[in-house]
Formats: sequence, structure tokens, C-alpha cells
Amino acid sequence: MDIKTLLGLFDTHERIGADYPRYRREVAGSKVRMISLEEGGHHYLAYSRLTEDDADAAIDEELRFFGGLGQGFEWKLYSHDGPPDLKQRLAARGFSVGDDEAVMALELAALPKELTGAHGHDVRKVVDEQGIADYARLNAEAWPDDDEAWANSLATTLRQKLERMSAWVAYVEGRPVCAARIDFPGHSPFASLWGGATLEGFRKRGLYTAVLAERAREAIARGYRFLTIDASPMSRPIVERHGFRLLAISNPCDSPKA
Repeated sequence: MDIKTLLGLFDTHERIGADYPRYRREVAGSKVRMISLEEGGHHYLAYSRLTEDDADAAIDEELRFFGGLGQGFEWKLYSHDGPPDLKQRLAARGFSVGDDEAVMALELAALPKELTGAHGHDVRKVVDEQGIADYARLNAEAWPDDDEAWANSLATTLRQKLERMSAWVAYVEGRPVCAARIDFPGHSPFASLWGGATLEGFRKRGLYTAVLAERAREAIARGYRFLTIDASPMSRPIVERHGFRLLAISNPCDSPKA
């Protein structure tokens, strides 16, 4: 499938039709808001289709809306979103523009052999409280600045929504050293990869790839057509080697304090 068609599918299913546990999706003209239903949750704008003529008014509208809730929010900006200077307009209004993230996709029908064969690592799907504890421990060690409420929200999903999300943990001599999760939207051909982390001292051993392989196999077993990932500079070269193609560059743009 060509990139333009694949990107169109991604926008339709993963942005316009965004659907996540404990969120309310709200369409506001040519924008799609995702409102967290949890206290202290993360609100964000999933999609916008703006022009040079209406972009400033749309930014003002979102600032007023979330300001009225007493909440900040993230405007998730993609490189193909219009107008071309939207990033500059957001920055001028006080948004902090985060680092580039590579939005990439893999067609599961073309899964490379590196992800289909035996990898020889101890990789386990999280299925019980011990697994959740190991997953949380790994993430706390990898990202000590992560919000505790977000970590608790993930744990709740893993306990209550097994059909929606899976987490996988790789162990070395019984210690959790690499972990990641995968999200399975109910009405999308895309399963999305999130939160991959390997502890220092355990990198370059194939653990990340082993966890990626397990998630890809699960996505195939569940009938999904594509994998997507917002790849960091560290993970992008790895997934590129396994056939992921670049769809767009995204930037998290955090609003000024409400």
C-alpha cells in the first residue's frame, strides 16, 4: 500500500475516529478532542483540519474550551496538518513544542522473518498482578518522572480491559529489563505500539525486538492489518530495520497553563 493511502487510513481510524478507555471523544467542527474522564487525566486534541483563514480562531477556541475546564491540554500536531505554519502559530500562543516523533506503520502481511522466528528470550505477557507489578517496576525505573496517575490508569486497563490492551515484559535472570504495551482499538485496522523501554546495561541484546515480535504476533492473531508506533530517535532505527515506514512526524504541543 502506498504511503498516502496508508496515511489516510491512519487519520481516519486513529485520529478522527480516536477511541480510548476512559476518554470521551468530542467533535468540534474540524477538530476532534479527547477528554479524559479521570481526575487529573491527560486531555488532548487528536485531529484538526485547518486553513490559514481559520487556524488562529481554532486555536483560540481550544484555549477557551480547556481553560473553561481549568485544564491544560496537548495539541498533537502532525507534519501534514494544515496550515503549514501551524506549529509556529501554536508556539506564538504559548504552546511548548515537544521533540519530533516518527509516526511509522508496518503492514502485518509483510512481517519480516526477524519478527516471525524464535528469539530465545524470556518474554511474558502480563496476565496477573505479579506481571502488572513487574511492568510498573520496569517503567518506574526507565521513566522515573512519569506521572503516577497515568501509571495507575494503565494498570487499571490491564486489569479490566484485556481485550483492549496487552503488556509484555522481557526478563533476564528473573529481572524485568524490557517492557512495552500494545493497544487494540475496536473499530480500527491498526494496533498501536506504546511505551517500549529497555534498561541501560541490557540494550543491544535483541530484547526490544523480541518484545516487538510478541506484540506483532498477537496483533496478527487478533486480526489486525497494521502496526503503528510513535518512534523515538532511539527506537526509530530499530523498527525501520523491521520494515516500518514513515507516515508523518508528530510533535506534542502542550498548552500554556490554564
